[in-house]
Amino acid sequence: MYDSMPSVAPLTLASGVRARDAWPLDPEIIHLNHGSFGAVPTEVVQLQNALREQADLSPVGWFPRIAERVAQARAEVAPFLGVDADDAAFVPNASAAATVVYNSLHLEAGDEILVTDHGYGAVTMGAARLARRFGAVVRAVHLPLLAEEDEVVESFRAAFGSRTRLIVVDQVTSPTARRLPTRRITELARERGIRVLVDGAHAPGLIADAALHGGGDWWFGNMHKWPCAPRGSALLVTTDADRQELWPLIDSWGAPEPFPGRFDTQGTIDATTYLSTPAAIAFIEREYGWSRTRAAMSVLADEGAARIAAAMQPYVSEDARVLLPMPVDSMRLIRLPDGLGKTREEADALRMALFDLAGVETAFTSFEGHGYFRLSVHLYTESSDFDAFIERCVPEILRRASVTTAASRTP
Repeated sequence: MYDSMPSVAPLTLASGVRARDAWPLDPEIIHLNHGSFGAVPTEVVQLQNALREQADLSPVGWFPRIAERVAQARAEVAPFLGVDADDAAFVPNASAAATVVYNSLHLEAGDEILVTDHGYGAVTMGAARLARRFGAVVRAVHLPLLAEEDEVVESFRAAFGSRTRLIVVDQVTSPTARRLPTRRITELARERGIRVLVDGAHAPGLIADAALHGGGDWWFGNMHKWPCAPRGSALLVTTDADRQELWPLIDSWGAPEPFPGRFDTQGTIDATTYLSTPAAIAFIEREYGWSRTRAAMSVLADEGAARIAAAMQPYVSEDARVLLPMPVDSMRLIRLPDGLGKTREEADALRMALFDLAGVETAFTSFEGHGYFRLSVHLYTESSDFDAFIERCVPEILRRASVTTAASRTP
C-alpha cells in the first residue's frame, strides 16, 4: 500500500529554514503543479517589489537606464544556461520566443514544418500560423510515449522530406514529462539543411547548461519554472549568423541595436521580472545547490509517483505508474482510470475541478486518448502533499471515472 512506503523528510535549506517556508505559498492549498507556472521564493518576491518601488519612485531615473540593467542580468543568467550573454535575449515567455523566431522566417508554398505529437499547444499553433502565411504545411511526427532515444531519432530521420524546412521539437515535453534527444535531432537535421527550433521551456534548472545541450538553430527556455524566477522571464538563445533577423515583439528605442541588445529596451515593459532572475538562480544555489536540488526533486517525484500510482492502480487497466525512457528529475506521469481526461480540454477541466473542490493544484494531460496526472515537485514539496492528493483527489477522480464509464455503457 502507498501508506507503507518510506516518506522523504521535509527539506531544510542552508539557512536553517524549512524549504516550504521559503516560498509564500498558501498553506491551505496543496501545490503539486510547479511545472505550469512555477513558484517564486519570498526573498525574490521582495526583491522584485523593491525594484518596482524604485521604478515608481523615479520613472525618469529608471526607464532610461533599463537597457544596461537588463544587459547585466543577461550576463549573469546566460552562464547558468551554458551560453554567452551576447547570444541570449530576454523575452516574456517561451511562446514569445517561438513567435520571435517564426516572425523571422520566410517559407515557400509547399514547404513543410515538422512538429511532434508531444508538442506544447501554443508553440504548435504558432507553427501553424507561420505555415498559413506562406502556404506551407505542418506535419506531426508521431513518437510513442515509451519510445527510446534511438527510436525518436529514427522517427525524425524517416519523417524528413524534400520540402522539410523547419523542425520544432521539445527538449522536455510538457504533456508527457520526458526528454527528447534534441541535440541528436539537430545534428541529423543539419545534414539535410533543415533548421531546428528547440522548445526548452521546461529545461532551465532541470538540465544543467540546458541551452548548451539543447542544440537547435534557436533555443528558448522559461526561467519562471524550475529556476523560480518571477513569471514573465525567459531567454531566447542563438549563435546563428542570421540572428540579426530576430526582432522583439515590440518596436522600441533599442531597434538600432544589434541582437541581442535590441531586446533590452521594450518601452515601459515591467523588466523587474528579468532583473530578479539572477537572484532566483542564486537563491537555489546558495540554499541547496543546483545539482543537489535536481537529485532531491527526483527522489520526491519518485516517492509521489509510487504512492499515488499505488492508490490509483486498482482502478486502472494498465500500469498506473508510467516509467518513461528519458525521464526528468522533477516530473512523473500517473495514468488515470480509463476514459478520464481523454482530451486536453477534459484534462484541463479536471484540473480546475479539483482545484475548486479539493484545494489541490494539479496538472492533468492527455496523450493518444489517455489521461494522465502529471506530478511536478520542487524543494518545497513534502510527503504530506502526496497524502493530501490521495485523500482529497483520488475519490473525486474515481467518482468521475465511474460516471464516465457508466455513460459510455448507456445504450
